[in-house]
Amino acid sequence: MGWFYLCFAGILECFWAIGLKQSEGFTKLWPSVISAGLIVLSLTLLSMAMKTIPVGTAYAVWAGIGAALLAIYGILFMDESASLIRISCIFFIVFGVAGLKYFA
Repeated sequence: MGWFYLCFAGILECFWAIGLKQSEGFTKLWPSVISAGLIVLSLTLLSMAMKTIPVGTAYAVWAGIGAALLAIYGILFMDESASLIRISCIFFIVFGVAGLKYFA
């Protein structure tokens, strides 16, 4: 269950970060409230995952999932650069997360 919690926490990290952008510095009520709720849920799931997964591995995977998903989201929906070097770096993040799951 730890890895399920961790993956879901990483996905939620992506959503709360998008919500922070939408909140415009916490000046919009509902995006701010939703982001805060997602932050609490994401960190709760991360904490639950850390019961069975080492802290360094759990945090790196959580951050890696969020970073990779947000970078892909930015490319697809926010007109961010899709350069070969950027795509390669996202690949390395995904490869690193998978490596932590299977080799750590």
